[in-house]
Amino acid sequence: MSQAVAEPVAMRARELLRDSLVWDAHSGFWPRPETDLENLQHWTQGSVDFLSIDVGFDVVPWTDAVRNLAAYRHWIAQRPDRFLLVERVDDILRARREKKMAIAFDLEGATTLAGQLSMVEMYYRLGVRQLLFAYNLNNEAGGGCHDDDKGLTDFGRAVLAEMNRVGMLVDLSHAGYRTSMELAERSTAPVIFSHANPKAMVAHPRNIVDEQMRACVATGGIVGVNGVGRFLGAADPTAEHLLRAIDMTVQRVGAANVGIGLDYAWDSIGFTRDTRFWPEEHYPPGMKFQFLGPDALPETVEGMLRLGYSEPDIRGILGENFLRVARKVWK
Repeated sequence: MSQAVAEPVAMRARELLRDSLVWDAHSGFWPRPETDLENLQHWTQGSVDFLSIDVGFDVVPWTDAVRNLAAYRHWIAQRPDRFLLVERVDDILRARREKKMAIAFDLEGATTLAGQLSMVEMYYRLGVRQLLFAYNLNNEAGGGCHDDDKGLTDFGRAVLAEMNRVGMLVDLSHAGYRTSMELAERSTAPVIFSHANPKAMVAHPRNIVDEQMRACVATGGIVGVNGVGRFLGAADPTAEHLLRAIDMTVQRVGAANVGIGLDYAWDSIGFTRDTRFWPEEHYPPGMKFQFLGPDALPETVEGMLRLGYSEPDIRGILGENFLRVARKVWK
């Protein structure tokens, strides 16, 4: 394609990105109280209007989630000219009108509940709007994608019912096949995959099969595609890889049921990997996670335009689809 033709498409992509609500359903940086949240500039500069920040996961003690929430809420509240802590869906639209980034939180794994059902409502009041049940390994609520998944436990079923009651999004990411399917079947509200890619693209246990996608969407939910190189099949991921993951997901469940959860960290993670959660057969020794950030979105939108996606479909994928589901679930 000639440069003369290419430039208007690139310009339209940037205009569309700027004019659209952009929702990133999950951050990927390691949650610590001392995290420098000035790095949220990666999202604000990338046109992201709403970000769900991970504040805890099964790899670390549940008390870390509480400490992270305290630290992050305090930091954000001190910058009311730049950020807005979300309580309800309309706060996201208000933040966008006021040129601020809206923030809510999520948890990766029910270990963060410390075996106490009442923790669900407490977290919700502190701004946690989605929780996934098991981070790669089985826990007291359900099964992980890198374990012998036995499905939901009695505690997991109680957690699901409580999440449905308070309005917290049920996230199937990182769960095992059986647990994800049981959650989709039992939930009385739409469920989501906040950050999961098609297994048809890369045969990795963290990716999901078509049946899982369809079960999620049958509840009224959304499949959010991530930008993690390992799950895109790329050592150094580009917008083209993300576009392929989006398009493969759209081919399976339709554009109205697809979103974005980049799982982005500003540096590739080089921590000492706990091989229980990240088994070496799937995460080779010395491997670093490479992440695609919000700065890839303009080229991704350009790619969708070139593939013939309509502007309403692109707006949906960028954020309006997740917004629709949040309106159905959050209370």
